[in-house]
Amino acid sequence: MTIETISSRKVYRNRWMTVREDAIRRQDGTSDIYGVVHKPDFALVIPYENGAFYLVEQYRYPVKGRYLEFPQGTWEEQENAPPESVATGELQEETGLVAGRMTYLGHLFNAPGYSTQGMHVFLAEELSPGPQRLLPEESDLVVTRVTREEFEALVLEGRIKDASTLSAYSLLRMKKRLPHDVAPGQDRAPERA
Repeated sequence: MTIETISSRKVYRNRWMTVREDAIRRQDGTSDIYGVVHKPDFALVIPYENGAFYLVEQYRYPVKGRYLEFPQGTWEEQENAPPESVATGELQEETGLVAGRMTYLGHLFNAPGYSTQGMHVFLAEELSPGPQRLLPEESDLVVTRVTREEFEALVLEGRIKDASTLSAYSLLRMKKRLPHDVAPGQDRAPERA
């Protein structure tokens, strides 16, 4: 370890997060403080069906705007719930969709420079529609279906700015071939008339 924790104190706590301030000593002997936000890991779900993704859009108070993102969330009251259970619950809660197949893609950190929070990324396929179960803070949530090409255009237009969504999409593209993907170094087969 290159940074030693000398002492630690909680400076703020609510039901979603704890903020602490650590007195630290670096390897070269210098001392300083480090602010750390502790939040439980969350589940992010990539609902994918017939060449398209389902995204949710809602108002995000801290950045004062509405943006598209993959369904995601945590269960504060059940911090130790299995990630797949959280993913299944968040998918149905936010979109009404139920996945016939849920594939775990991996774990990523959300903002490791100041937070302990990470995310478990799942690919949801074989989707069936059902009722949404929105929480009061999600009452303005809208579900949108977009193709992969539309998804990438929305990123370039600035309509998708959520770093979790973008890193999960990158992980998906690296781990799983989507229909119409071309392997590096190969050209698409010519279309027949």
